[in-house]
Amino acid sequence: MIQLIIAIVLGMIMILMAGVAIYHKKLKVAIIAAGAVSLFASILYILLAAPDVALTEASIGSGLSVVIFFYVLNKIRKYDTEK
Repeated sequence: MIQLIIAIVLGMIMILMAGVAIYHKKLKVAIIAAGAVSLFASILYILLAAPDVALTEASIGSGLSVVIFFYVLNKIRKYDTEK
């Protein structure tokens, strides 16, 4: 019963963070919110007894993609200031 409640709360937080990632004006906040969605998804995968999927989601979804997004954002801003 407690796992169901935790899963519902995690799902609601994921939906909220996805809305923030889509509608927020600042790109840094949107990138962090998208990473948070992946982090909460990995926690949900642990609750669903899928540790291999959770580990992959945490490392790729939360870690690597957020780092790549910030790297690209930094490159775009440098390119815009050079023009």
